[in-house]
Amino acid sequence: MTDVNPTCSMCNRDLRDDEWGRAGCRICQERGTEMLRALPGLYDQLGDLLEPGSGRGGGRVSGTKGAPLPCSLHVLDLRARGGLVTVLADWEAAVRDELGYEAAGFRGDLRQTLAGTVAFLAANTPWIYASFSGAADLHHEIRAHHGHAQRLVTGEQAECKIHVACPCGATLSITLTTPGRQCARCGTQHTWQDLRDLPLADRDAA
Repeated sequence: MTDVNPTCSMCNRDLRDDEWGRAGCRICQERGTEMLRALPGLYDQLGDLLEPGSGRGGGRVSGTKGAPLPCSLHVLDLRARGGLVTVLADWEAAVRDELGYEAAGFRGDLRQTLAGTVAFLAANTPWIYASFSGAADLHHEIRAHHGHAQRLVTGEQAECKIHVACPCGATLSITLTTPGRQCARCGTQHTWQDLRDLPLADRDAA
């Protein structure tokens, strides 16, 4: 068998025998598809946060003229052109290009574009997680945007970042849930456990 990949490029778990040669395991495929399909709903909930007087835990406040701060700028970053919708549309274009499909047609406004893009990507996740050259990067983008949007909607604090030192001297920024990370300097692929065994980086280096 050629192009054998014994570990999942997304979570670094050992691939089962019937998964060898895939970019990602089926567990990551299921989770990625679930997070992807949740994005339109989260997008709508983020829009609610921008309504005057809206808040995470209560109703509208009479007389409020602006969106709640400080989350509103982060919400706008995700919802505006160049944010979540644009990122996913670019990934759709990359998938279509690799599959030899025509470019996606005009779908309407940002919300309609998001719905169409998510529908296309979700329908093609079996191929994406098996064969797409950018599968790992796409999965991590979906995970990051889903987590960011969900934290804004629920009001949860962002995960605390930790800076650890790769043996080559490079500094890696991770969180407690980072599944794995490749060092950009030396190319070493660190697993979940590897990252937690690395020493903390010097403050100056971080």
